[in-house]
Amino acid sequence: MFFDIGPLEIVALAILAVLVFGPDKLPKVIQDVTGFIRKVRAFSDSAKEDIRKELGPEFKDFEFEDLNPKTFVRKQLMDNDELGLKDIRNGFDFREEAATLTDAVHGRDSSSGSSAASSDTPDMLRKRDRLDPGEPPPYDSDAT
Repeated sequence: MFFDIGPLEIVALAILAVLVFGPDKLPKVIQDVTGFIRKVRAFSDSAKEDIRKELGPEFKDFEFEDLNPKTFVRKQLMDNDELGLKDIRNGFDFREEAATLTDAVHGRDSSSGSSAASSDTPDMLRKRDRLDPGEPPPYDSDAT
């Protein structure tokens, strides 16, 4: 119930409640609020039971949380493996795919299994210490 409220905020709310309602009326206000919450919970529970009775015995395991689309999809696709989704999900090796993609971008041969660049393709990422005589300095469009 208090997911985003920290202990300092609870103390601040308690102090605010004492200031607004006063120390004499505060116990009565707390009692009224808790009674109201109990009545709302009892009403919602009875409404859920009435709906389950009206749906019939086919829906005895029906949960109202299943009406949330996210929960429904998770329950139908993740828990129920009739489509073989777990095999498909487990069949991918994302590290290998990422390494192959990286090698392709950098012009390396990924079939050899080593990440070293081939001898006929220059390594564009390695910085050279010195420029060749007469060669203009590299132009970096992002730096200008």
